[in-house]
Amino acid sequence: MISDAQIRAARGLLKWTQAMLAHAAGISVVTLHMIESGNVDPRVSTLAAIQAALEKAGVEFIGSAEEGLGVRLRARRRRR
Repeated sequence: MISDAQIRAARGLLKWTQAMLAHAAGISVVTLHMIESGNVDPRVSTLAAIQAALEKAGVEFIGSAEEGLGVRLRARRRRR
């Protein structure tokens, strides 16, 4: 599952506020704030919703706990 640091980093890449991500994931801003702060052990379904929203926006989650976790934006496809 994704980490709180990856969520914050992904929002930064997208230039999204917590409110924007919360809306896209269908969760409350308070819940997202608590997850990003590390103050709660989130449900797997909540993390999955956050991950799905970020991936839909173009974020890729990379790495592993052993080699280090990260995020990056997918290359945008050009329209012809």
